[in-house]
Amino acid sequence: MSRAIDLAAVRRLEKLAFRGWPALETRDRAGWRLRFANGYTKRANSINALGTDAQTDLSTLQGLEAAYRARNQAPVWRLSPLAPPAMDGILSARGYRTIERSLLQLCPLHAGFAAAPEVRIHARPTPAWIEAFCAYSPVRPEHRDVMRRMLAAIAAPAGFAFVEAEGQPMAMAIGAVEGDHMGLFDVLVMPAARRRGLARKITESLYAWAWGHGARIAYLQVVATNQAAMPLYAGQGFRTVYEYEYRVPHEP
Repeated sequence: MSRAIDLAAVRRLEKLAFRGWPALETRDRAGWRLRFANGYTKRANSINALGTDAQTDLSTLQGLEAAYRARNQAPVWRLSPLAPPAMDGILSARGYRTIERSLLQLCPLHAGFAAAPEVRIHARPTPAWIEAFCAYSPVRPEHRDVMRRMLAAIAAPAGFAFVEAEGQPMAMAIGAVEGDHMGLFDVLVMPAARRRGLARKITESLYAWAWGHGARIAYLQVVATNQAAMPLYAGQGFRTVYEYEYRVPHEP
């Protein structure tokens, strides 16, 4: 993160991504946003800085962590470029470790992205879409009701893309449009359907769908070690805008 970063742009993208993958509950406290979704996904159950001036005194940090421990959840810090610079050393000194580094990438959309005929895009997830998502994401049984509520909370227009063949799920993804941006989430290609170009077809079908809804820029969040996805996204025009990482307590 050594290069100059436009923090105003980061703030806008963070807000879009929060709404594109909504938590069930949020609280803002001392310059931090706490997101809660009963433990389903790190993104929706993490502490996020709203600006580099967020408070970092011990009492504030302990209070933020206590909100998660009261729910029997370990506190998860998500450090974006908006986090105060001191947080890296503070969390390391308090026994936190990094578990994942991810990239926020942007891609300009254009009319050349075409919808594939085998891709169906629904305004709401169908029962078959839900069943496939639970099986292949995968979603544990205790999280499935939370997952359904989170998907239902994505503001319209949302697109739930799905490819089936002979009644079997082949690929799926989510698009969430807000203004001139579309967020791309949870691109899944089932193991038996890989190496058929379905990741390209389902993502570009969503770009075409989003273009029709007024979106001109796509964003996504991808784990930095996802070498299978990186070449596809790079070829489509995605470029990294900033990085973020998750910190969790060291296991005893």
